[in-house]
Amino acid sequence: MSPEQNKLVVRRLWMDVWNNADLGVADEIFDSVYAEHEKNFVPIWRAAFPDSEHTIEDMIAEGDKVVTRFTVRGTHQGTFMDIPPTGKSICVTGIWIHRLVDGRIVEGRDWGQVDSQGLVHQLGGTETAH
Repeated sequence: MSPEQNKLVVRRLWMDVWNNADLGVADEIFDSVYAEHEKNFVPIWRAAFPDSEHTIEDMIAEGDKVVTRFTVRGTHQGTFMDIPPTGKSICVTGIWIHRLVDGRIVEGRDWGQVDSQGLVHQLGGTETAH
């Protein structure tokens, strides 16, 4: 697939899976191992930040990789990383790289950087997130 087609697949990750919690899309756009990772974490995130919305700031594709710079905003309404709900608004940035084969995401779970420490700080926590 072309880099532009790969960008469309990754856009579905951020818009459909993360923003709309449509876990059925995960089966369409990921290989089976990666799909399970997303399907396990999305509900945890959405329970803690049910109104969260990922905004794609930049998306660059070359060859079989797509890089996304994003911002996620939401309200802490459920327990997250052992931090009980605070009602605080969050704004977190990140950059993620995904590799695709035949229109499906096959790698990327460990190819990202999210401001986890900033998130914990915004929630009033004191420990460094992992």
